[in-house]
Amino acid sequence: MSTESIKKKIQSIYRQLIESLSLVPRYGQRQMIAEITNTLSRVADSQSDTPICVVEAGTGTGKTLAYLLSAVPVAQEYGYKVVISTATIALQEQVAFKDIPEVLEGSEMSFSYTIAKGRRRYLCLSKLHMLLSGQDSLMAMADLYDENIKDLISSESKVYESMLSAIESGKWKGDRDNWSGLIKDATWAPLTADHFQCTGQKCSYFGDCCFYKARDSLDSADCIVSNHDLVLTDLSMGGGVILPEPGKCIYVFDEAHHLPVKANNHFSETSSIRRTQNWIEGLRKELSQLRSSELVTEEESVTIIKILDSLGKHFEQTLPALQQVLGSEESNDSYENRVQHIFQGGSVPDDIKNLAVVFGTYFSRLISHLEEVNKNLRSLLDEQPLSERKHLIEQWYSILGTTIQQAESNWSLWTSYAKTDLMDKPPIARWFISSDHEGDSDISLYSSPVLAAENLKECLWETCAGAVLTSATLSALGNFEMLEQKAGLPPHTSYLRIASPFNFAESAVFSVPRMNCDPTEAESHSELLAKAIPRLLTFTSGALMLFSSRRQMRDVMQRLPPSWLDLVLCQDDYAKSELLKYHRQRIDKDKGSIIFGLASFAEGVDLPGRYCDHVLIAKIPFSMPNDPVEMTLGNWVESQGKNSFMTLSVPDAAFRLVQASGRLLRNESDKGKITLFDERIVNRRYGKTILDSLPPYRREIFIEKLCE
Repeated sequence: MSTESIKKKIQSIYRQLIESLSLVPRYGQRQMIAEITNTLSRVADSQSDTPICVVEAGTGTGKTLAYLLSAVPVAQEYGYKVVISTATIALQEQVAFKDIPEVLEGSEMSFSYTIAKGRRRYLCLSKLHMLLSGQDSLMAMADLYDENIKDLISSESKVYESMLSAIESGKWKGDRDNWSGLIKDATWAPLTADHFQCTGQKCSYFGDCCFYKARDSLDSADCIVSNHDLVLTDLSMGGGVILPEPGKCIYVFDEAHHLPVKANNHFSETSSIRRTQNWIEGLRKELSQLRSSELVTEEESVTIIKILDSLGKHFEQTLPALQQVLGSEESNDSYENRVQHIFQGGSVPDDIKNLAVVFGTYFSRLISHLEEVNKNLRSLLDEQPLSERKHLIEQWYSILGTTIQQAESNWSLWTSYAKTDLMDKPPIARWFISSDHEGDSDISLYSSPVLAAENLKECLWETCAGAVLTSATLSALGNFEMLEQKAGLPPHTSYLRIASPFNFAESAVFSVPRMNCDPTEAESHSELLAKAIPRLLTFTSGALMLFSSRRQMRDVMQRLPPSWLDLVLCQDDYAKSELLKYHRQRIDKDKGSIIFGLASFAEGVDLPGRYCDHVLIAKIPFSMPNDPVEMTLGNWVESQGKNSFMTLSVPDAAFRLVQASGRLLRNESDKGKITLFDERIVNRRYGKTILDSLPPYRREIFIEKLCE
């Protein structure tokens, strides 16, 4: 089928859907369909660069329908799979269980689809049976999960038994998200297995495995609905391990602005000195139990213990070396009972770097020997019939798998600290935090890329068949330079901005009150914010107030008049889903409700109509000045002869402010007001640049005066 034929087919499907679903045709939606179709059609040209398309489509465009109607037919025509990747499990399930069925029911489109989640979302039957049977290896599990497993079983035994009953009766498929009740993280954690712990086909429960049953449909499905974390996990393992091979897939990243941050987090490393020392002692106990069960040779056990002894001695040297660094207050940031030190430019002192080299060597040796033990355990599984001994071996295989994972995490961290970054490449951010809680002191070390660009380029853009990135907010200051820089998008990437169908000037007012107070004057600024709330809102208002710092959020709450405190729902006091539920309930009862939230409430919060008719923003949302990744990146940008504030901070703040203000208008009938308590957006040159990047709201500048 030619490209023109595919376009005609898609146009026909679009008309069918508009008619069957009683939708109004949207110009922006048609633009998006055309852009994606034209870009992805190049996938058939073996001489062409990998087709990559970036589409910023404002709220109300109908993005999901647009990329389904364009990406799936193109992929089907040329023999590729479509992997839709969302930022959250909730959005993933919305696409899989609502959006796709609507498309299939309302058109002549025909394609198979399935949902893909990580192992941690599925119950491991082997783990469940182990917990309920009370095996001797439970003590090893106690070390593994830092809690008393026997106490957990005692308190949660009814939950575990009901889970087993639901699995056996076919009423539940082991998916955490589909369990009828709330499952606490502590309850769920011992029930899951990652690829380090899983024995696969050698497991006694493989035939009934919840994860593998869910995965059976991946190979045959035309469309796989996944999430960013799972896609990145698969790519970091080389691709094609969990999901189909990247070269056979066209990826659609929904809420794609999350991708660079998630990639950075995915390729970051952390290790705690005290926890690692405790882990080493726990591993000694594991070896003793393995030896008593005759599951490890004396020789192998002695060799591993020697490595652990060496690691223990070097950890004793590490603490004083890091504490000496803290002795110099330069580059230290103290808050509560924690002190953070950022290594300038990611450069680690020679004495710590030398220790890192040693740690890297010993952890590498440890991993090698632990993998040999696990290899022997896997061999024993083939030799053992279904018996108590086989179950014991399976349990130890799982426990040792997690041990190997922890060793690899330590190896990655210390290997990062041993490296010297290239001068012409962005460095690795390296820092540590010293904490002291009730006399229990520890030091945690961290490393993270400052840009995801190289990792995404290597494992995704250069390996996939094609890709679409879409979101309501992808540009900053009217261009895509920030996204291109952070995501490492290749030069041939196509870009399209589609305006929202909303009439911003008629629907919303953007207000900057006169304050005569700079937001950097923390106490005065918080005092004015506390006075502003009773002046700008009523006791029946539905409002969202966004803060850049937890400290100021709490400070403003303490300064509010007592009669207004009852209207506030604070982010710290409730889980996000519960807080939003309480807020809606209050508004439905004609009561006032004001949400106090931080950055996580500046996106992904949908409060249409009366639920939110006023968004209040404490200040221009610059990133925190003590963020190690941002600081390291900024220093590197400065070393390249650029102004980090104008190159990084201003575009990022503009991006965040667009997202925050976007909480007001969620559909075309919404109306309301956005108030920013920050005069810098008017009286600073960079502020005017940020102001002009906002949607064309009707502006009220200095009309409201709070300083009187």
